[in-house]
Amino acid sequence: MCEIKNLKPQIVWKNFYALTQVPRPSGHLAKVQAFLLDWAAEHHIEAFKDGGENIIFKKPATPGMENRKKVVMQAHMDMVPQKLNTSDHNFETDPIQTYVDGDWVRAKGTTLGADDGIGVAAIMAAFEDEELQHGPMEALITADEETCMYGVNHLADNVISGDILLNIDNETMGEFVVGSAGGVNITAALQYKEVETDPEDIAVKVTLKGLRGGHSGLEINEGRGNANKLMARFVKQTIADDDARLASWNGGNMRNAIPRECEVVLTLPKENLEDLKDLVSYCERLFQEEYAGVESGIVMEVEEVALPAYEVPEEIQDNLISALLACHNGVLRFIPSIPHIVETSSNLAIVKIGEGNAEFLILARSSNEGMMEYITTMLESCFGMAGMKVTTDGHYGAWQPNFDAQITKVMSDVYEKEFGEKPVVQVVHAGLECSIIGQVYPNMELISFGPTLRSPHTPDERCNIPSVEKFWTFLKSLLMQIPVKE
Repeated sequence: MCEIKNLKPQIVWKNFYALTQVPRPSGHLAKVQAFLLDWAAEHHIEAFKDGGENIIFKKPATPGMENRKKVVMQAHMDMVPQKLNTSDHNFETDPIQTYVDGDWVRAKGTTLGADDGIGVAAIMAAFEDEELQHGPMEALITADEETCMYGVNHLADNVISGDILLNIDNETMGEFVVGSAGGVNITAALQYKEVETDPEDIAVKVTLKGLRGGHSGLEINEGRGNANKLMARFVKQTIADDDARLASWNGGNMRNAIPRECEVVLTLPKENLEDLKDLVSYCERLFQEEYAGVESGIVMEVEEVALPAYEVPEEIQDNLISALLACHNGVLRFIPSIPHIVETSSNLAIVKIGEGNAEFLILARSSNEGMMEYITTMLESCFGMAGMKVTTDGHYGAWQPNFDAQITKVMSDVYEKEFGEKPVVQVVHAGLECSIIGQVYPNMELISFGPTLRSPHTPDERCNIPSVEKFWTFLKSLLMQIPVKE
């Protein structure tokens, strides 16, 4: 694990390594908050925690640069806790085990946490580097971005005072993001009274796994399999063919991650077991064929388990499965004027059924408020027909792009001068904190960038080593050339 501390630029990688040793899954941030405050004290950097659980750093300008616009570097401290089903990693207590794989840094069986640990590490490096020339700087390291954007949703309007916000939470080096989608959490819930299982039946657990999963904003357009949607197809068929009944369902674990795994417990007459096993094998082959070129590891397994005492009533079961099959999942529309960028999508992220409760958790995204309302209404209607109560929360608006902002031109000029190539300036479908920060601080110019990451929100998450060095070179040059405050 320690080998990443020696990668170049060492000042960034040593800080990222230190972060990997501190557990920081969303919702469990006390340890990383204490770590950041202790680190700041050790380096004689002014720091505090605000009312939104965010950590703020402040550093004066180097001599002669006091007249530059004040820069706020921003990243989030939490990480998505995803792991392989073979991993016994505990995200609340265990450090991330990293390793170097060619030009990439990866983690052993878990998410790496470079989203957004590499952004936090770069901020730490910028505040630590005594040779770096810069104007006045602040840092905003936010809490629970991955789950509910708690930190920025509780950000007061007097915590930071910068003119420019550099959000270090984009996943492609050489790409500057100036706009992003909004989002809303949609939850459909139903309480039901369980019924007793037939004591003559047997029970099986069917597991679907091996999907790639992924970031529900950045990778929703890649056509990856959704474990809950695929399982719904199987369960619908085995109910029809094998007189199966649903006892429980557990699929997915994060709203913003495409679900990679799902398991259900079914009851059925013993004489239908072999037919169910044949259907499992058939669906495994079918899904592998349908997703060839996109997914390469789809596996379905079946095992006999103890017969549960209760199961879902037949009518409720049928309504729930029909709703899962009917609900929209994936891309709904691309931006008409930028047809390669997703405008509106939804992710059927988490499905839990059992013990008298059913709950479906979806994250819908859109850069168009009218389409956000439309997809929300669409999902409400679908689940409402199944008798479910639908609620929404966590809504945040889109970050509307300003391609003409001064910082965009400055950064583009610096990038082209430094590397002899033009950057890409665009909008993305991911939800970035800039949308909310811009509402709290409407006079700040906002832009997002960062080194190259791939497959965030999955155990295949990786960070490109050469891009980090290129990013650090660019960041240092940019901070030296921030415009003078008028």
